Amino acid sequence: MTHPLTQQEENLVAISALAAKGDADGLSAAINAGLDAGLSVGEIKEIFVQLYAYCGFPRSLNALSCLMAETQARAAAGKHDAPGAAPSPAPAGRSLDYGTANQTKLVGAPVQGKLFEFAPAIDEFLKAHLFGDIFARDNVSWRTRELATIAALSVMPGTESQLAAHIAIGKNNGLTDEQVSAILTITRRLRHADAFPLGGPADASIFTGEAWVQQLLPEHGKDYDMAAYNVTFAPGTRNYWHEHEVGQVLLCTAGVGYYQEKGKPARRLSPGDVVEIPAHVAHWHGAAPDSFFSHIGITPKASSNDTTWGAPVTDAEYAAATQQVQQ
Repeated sequence: MTHPLTQQEENLVAISALAAKGDADGLSAAINAGLDAGLSVGEIKEIFVQLYAYCGFPRSLNALSCLMAETQARAAAGKHDAPGAAPSPAPAGRSLDYGTANQTKLVGAPVQGKLFEFAPAIDEFLKAHLFGDIFARDNVSWRTRELATIAALSVMPGTESQLAAHIAIGKNNGLTDEQVSAILTITRRLRHADAFPLGGPADASIFTGEAWVQQLLPEHGKDYDMAAYNVTFAPGTRNYWHEHEVGQVLLCTAGVGYYQEKGKPARRLSPGDVVEIPAHVAHWHGAAPDSFFSHIGITPKASSNDTTWGAPVTDAEYAAATQQVQQ
């Protein structure tokens, strides 16, 4: 099987995500793994400089300090890492002009909107500095820059709309659906490395998309008749319509998801939300289109709480449910 990302790209995804997350220990290990895999010091340095525009100067400066310390330690140990290419001179003219052109080419269309009319300064800073001064530096490709940006945004809470936008930009600049999925799978593991185990692949016959399940209690418990398990949905993944003989409780732990009962509007879910599912009510639950989602499922009276599975949640049903909530 061909992996959608190269080893160097997988390492760069981990490096970018851990830098944005502020995980110093994990970042040190990822930097060493990336350099061992052939990433240059300059490539990693350039990504850390770029990421300040997405996760702030503190995370960027800390990541650069970590890179500097690791490269010094490797040099002292006799390891010779490639320095990487330097960028070409900046284009002639104003950064606002060529930054606007870069942004339009990256996105595939001119970028406008009420937010930029409300705060024109931020529009100018985005065009002149981010897409001009930074994206004009050609020592890292736009495709690689978007790979790193997607990785960083995917571990930062509250950036779902920006993540969706950069996934689209990444695809416009050479990333495939399979590569985006691989990026998000790597960062999901990093984002929740300290939470409940991811588990194994879910039963594909009752899920649309990729999901994982980890049983958290022995079957039916020891001295109590209850089951508990961690379920993680990849973006856009949902289970089929189904109902429970007794009912169920969902404890939402990570990401953004949705829950919908048959004939009712969907409910948007965030960490900390609790869903009480009545008995004999057809429903589905799953991830938002642009976010991983995890919940703990608690099944009371597990020995008699049978689940009856129905049809898949169609793309049209899913789109209508999630768009309705977003409006």
